[in-house]
Amino acid sequence: MRAAVTRRSFVAGAAGLALAAVAGCSSGPAASSGGASASASAASSQKPLITVGTLATEDILPLWVAQEQGWFDTFDLPVEIVQFQSATELIAGVGSGEADLAMTDIMVAASMFASGIDVQMEWVTLGAEPSQGRFGIMVGPDSDVQSLQQLAGVPIGVGSNTILEYVMDNLMQEAGVAADQVVVEELQKLPVRYQAMVSGEVAAAALPASLLALGEASGCRTIADDTTGENLSQSVMIARSDFLADPAGAEAVETLKKVWNEAVTGINEDPEAYRAVLVQNANLSEAVAETYPVSEYPVCQLPTAAMVDPVLQWMQQKGYLTQPLTYNAQTGEFAVA
Repeated sequence: MRAAVTRRSFVAGAAGLALAAVAGCSSGPAASSGGASASASAASSQKPLITVGTLATEDILPLWVAQEQGWFDTFDLPVEIVQFQSATELIAGVGSGEADLAMTDIMVAASMFASGIDVQMEWVTLGAEPSQGRFGIMVGPDSDVQSLQQLAGVPIGVGSNTILEYVMDNLMQEAGVAADQVVVEELQKLPVRYQAMVSGEVAAAALPASLLALGEASGCRTIADDTTGENLSQSVMIARSDFLADPAGAEAVETLKKVWNEAVTGINEDPEAYRAVLVQNANLSEAVAETYPVSEYPVCQLPTAAMVDPVLQWMQQKGYLTQPLTYNAQTGEFAVA
């Protein structure tokens, strides 16, 4: 079903978050890694266990590397990395207290705060530079489309109120396509969206790096991405404010930042040494497992106002926020304007 440019208000989205939180309490995460060793560490050190929620994505590779290398034990930090199957489940996990921290994006962090889940951003996990991380617009192997201008007025597969829609809108704007000529084909599930693009059911699709790589290996073409020009997308680590309010929790997060930086140094010095960890945890297709680029990662730094403010303005313009938010680049905190 084709979705027009006018979309739902964030009131509906907030209600969905609340329902997801209820579901998350009963269903829990799909899988977890490091739970046994983390629990043992917690018992031996008597330090609070810090639970980090994530999806199966490259954005959190440094923590998987830290787990594989035993650096959590080196820093005497009990950590459990919990992998969720969907963003909805991840949001529910944070809202219910099942996850103390979570790897997500700026838009989700702002949406959570607006819906009553008090979180703040701690550091950029990927996207401190445009070359880190990749989102783009792809066409199928039989497509004649060569440029974004040819997609004016043509439905593009994407999920509304997502970072991919934000990147798509900005790429279309940079290509000179008027906002009222950007048309959304609502396809929230990434595998469904990818297959619709491959089959020609939609003319194009907005996709993350792993699916862009898979498509390129299968004859599809990426006609625009966000790895050059303006730095459009970041993934971020967020933390629950109540967890940070506990001095032990705040201290644990500061230690986790040191672990992250240690892992980042290792990855950036020899990225191929950690390809196996990436393939094992990031749900990469076998078709791209040996060729998918291992990204450079940033050391811990808060998202800048230049990263966050345009996202908040876009969300307000789209109606995804019922009231404007502000961002404090010194603390990582949101506030109602």
